[in-house]
Amino acid sequence: QVQLVESGGGLVQAGGSMRLSCAASGLPFSSYAMGWFRQAPGKEREFVAAITRNGGVTDYADSVKGRFTISRDNAKNTVYLQMNHMKPEDTATYSCAAGGYAGRSPRYYNYWGQGTQVTVSS
Repeated sequence: QVQLVESGGGLVQAGGSMRLSCAASGLPFSSYAMGWFRQAPGKEREFVAAITRNGGVTDYADSVKGRFTISRDNAKNTVYLQMNHMKPEDTATYSCAAGGYAGRSPRYYNYWGQGTQVTVSS
């Protein structure tokens, strides 16, 4: 069974850093593009970042560009999201996803993790 498990969430102060991990199993990891999405209470899920199968191309939402970095280690079946200079607006549940295209829409992703909570205090 395909599983995506996020970890690394928690509480961080504004201006601080946090690294999220997403461990995948049950699928040929290197054949999938990976993405990160987030959802705050009362808000729609929004795109954060995406990365192609071999990690050669990345894409970021304007709100996180320059602060967040997505990367992957195919040998470890893991995708990461490094978050720096964090803001209270980054508070959300962060989910990773696997799909056939590193796009900004959830429609491109077939598998989703349960999510990890990230809270940024001011």
